Amino acid sequence: MKPSIVTSEGSPHMGRSLKQAIDTQQLGLTLRTVYEGSVDTQPITDTHVELLLRLRQKERELRRVG
Repeated sequence: MKPSIVTSEGSPHMGRSLKQAIDTQQLGLTLRTVYEGSVDTQPITDTHVELLLRLRQKERELRRVG
């Protein structure tokens, strides 16, 4: 993936110094590292399991009808 540099306002880097720009690839890697080290290791709550099961049931019902 080619790194893209955008300004903090979201527009492409045009003539601004790199200190004023955000390297989105580096930001993504940093966020992924934080996520994998904390949120990703947490168990799925019973509420989320219930929602996933209800979604699966709804999908099956829609397949039978359609």
